[in-house]
Amino acid sequence: MPNLFDYLHWRADVPLSASPFNHVDNLILSELAYTDFAGIVPDDGAAMPLCEVQTRFYALHDRSEIEARTDYSYTARAPFLMDAMCEGERFRGVRLFAYEARTDKDEAAQFAAVTFLLPDGTAYVAFRGTDGTVVGWKEDMILSYHSNTLGQLRATDYLTRIGALTDLPLRVGGHSKGGNLAVYAAAHCAPELQARLLRVWSNDGPGFRDEVRVLEGYQRIQEKCVSIVPDTSVIGLLLECDCERRVVRSSASGLVQHDGFSWECGPVDFVPAELTRAGVYLEKTVDNWVARQDDATLRSLVDSLFTVFEATGAETFHSMGTRKMRNAELMMAAFRALPWEKQRELFSATGKLVTTGGKTARQLMSDEG
Repeated sequence: MPNLFDYLHWRADVPLSASPFNHVDNLILSELAYTDFAGIVPDDGAAMPLCEVQTRFYALHDRSEIEARTDYSYTARAPFLMDAMCEGERFRGVRLFAYEARTDKDEAAQFAAVTFLLPDGTAYVAFRGTDGTVVGWKEDMILSYHSNTLGQLRATDYLTRIGALTDLPLRVGGHSKGGNLAVYAAAHCAPELQARLLRVWSNDGPGFRDEVRVLEGYQRIQEKCVSIVPDTSVIGLLLECDCERRVVRSSASGLVQHDGFSWECGPVDFVPAELTRAGVYLEKTVDNWVARQDDATLRSLVDSLFTVFEATGAETFHSMGTRKMRNAELMMAAFRALPWEKQRELFSATGKLVTTGGKTARQLMSDEG
């Protein structure tokens, strides 16, 4: 099925002046933000041409090693976007600057961002999503009970800094958690900076708690926000966003639809779709389950769950699966080492999730009947 690479081939020689920046262009830059630009793209105001970034990147990173990683990491193929982008007029003139990447395990915070200066006289601020690290996924889970994470606060600071470095009109976006960061930063920056925002994209990113969505700053940028989700989204339907929602077709199934490279593209936009029955079921089940948990319980569940995961010593979920038997033993030992009330809490939460799923299924069947 046609994907981002096919789109880049089709639109290679169609400049932004002839066909304006669109939703697919947004995802391309959001996905490219997963690339490790450390030691290449400067973190100050100096901008570097995309094709120079590409040359320097491959001087530091071996293509074959990247190709090997794509077997288990959908984000690993992000650098290959540069190959297609540099071949055509549409993106060849893009420049990158202000790359920032920080991970704080103790604070459960993983943050990265980069800004693209586009040939149409605008800038696109891209926030990186979850990169497969255990600390990154823990931060995602914290969103369920915390109104502002360290990553969200850093995103706001970053967008504010970009606003001071350039006076160009701004677009903001990201994939997965990066989409959440994009909307959060846009909602919390100064009103005069909000006025410069053209559009804010959350590409299958989680939403927000009620206390964020009622803020005046959030209300000011709401009409500029769009949430793009695949037809059986999971991550993008967590919590509420109040953004315009666009559902797109994916060539994958289940959780793998979160991979933006699986989203089907046409010459000028994604192929539209509607949420599948599974997607509606998952959205209602998770929303109902989370709504029945208080913040203290959610915090305790996340802490206990990641205590078990972190017992393996693995930095990423992929490396956790490389020694399955050994890591399973370590996780079971960590679970048994939890206080009895924490073990019981995890069992209870799992049972409630199953029960909620059953009630949701019956309700959906009743509504259809």
